[in-house]
Amino acid sequence: MNTASLIAAALAAASLASPTLAAGDATQGKDDFKRCRACHAIVAPDGATIEKGGKVGPNLYAIIDRVAGSLEGFAYSDSLKLLGAKGLVWTEADIATYLTDPLAFARTRLEDSKAKTKMTFKVTDGSEADLAAYLASVVPAP
Repeated sequence: MNTASLIAAALAAASLASPTLAAGDATQGKDDFKRCRACHAIVAPDGATIEKGGKVGPNLYAIIDRVAGSLEGFAYSDSLKLLGAKGLVWTEADIATYLTDPLAFARTRLEDSKAKTKMTFKVTDGSEADLAAYLASVVPAP
């Protein structure tokens, strides 16, 4: 095998080894959101309810591109407020990662083993990309 072939093979193997977030299915995520309703609702600014739910967690309307810990009127954990102060703006990928282990997400991003979040629920069934895709779809019309 020549050098170019070896480099191509190495790059191909590396790309397979690196984790990537698969595009989620927003339709499936909408169905999966029923598990989130115990704590979260999705309510548009005009008061239209998109998803009925609890108020223990913040309203998730237009969460994508929102600064973490910034929804006015919600009492976030100090860690989420600090993530926002440090510039974390939620992306679909960040939401998916957060959903798999909120505590680990906060501790890793803040580089603080004592960071805490109020969210204790973890998505362990692989539906985090679908949920993130659904949340990304719930935004104001352009």
